[in-house]
Amino acid sequence: MKTLTVVAAMALLLLYVWERVEIVRVGYQIERLKVKKVALERERDELQVKLSALTSPERIARVATEKLGLVPPQRGQVILVNVKPEAPAHGEPAMPDVKLARNESVGKVP
Repeated sequence: MKTLTVVAAMALLLLYVWERVEIVRVGYQIERLKVKKVALERERDELQVKLSALTSPERIARVATEKLGLVPPQRGQVILVNVKPEAPAHGEPAMPDVKLARNESVGKVP
């Protein structure tokens, strides 16, 4: 009977120690994840700034003109055409107006 009590006490002691060790291990894991979260948030913020810089209209216009040699269209080169949508079939939504652009100077020598 005494042996059984000692074994039960040892088992409880080992269970208590294991629980404490597990709590400490999980605490360290939480701290590592917090540090990783901060690093990932910082990286996200840096990428958002980079995206904003790369997609700014001024930068796109500069790259289009300097690197690609594009120029704004001349007067009369762009014609907007309103296309009337056909009557929608039963239950189908109506299509919005479509605007098309066309370059009239293609193939012509100025």
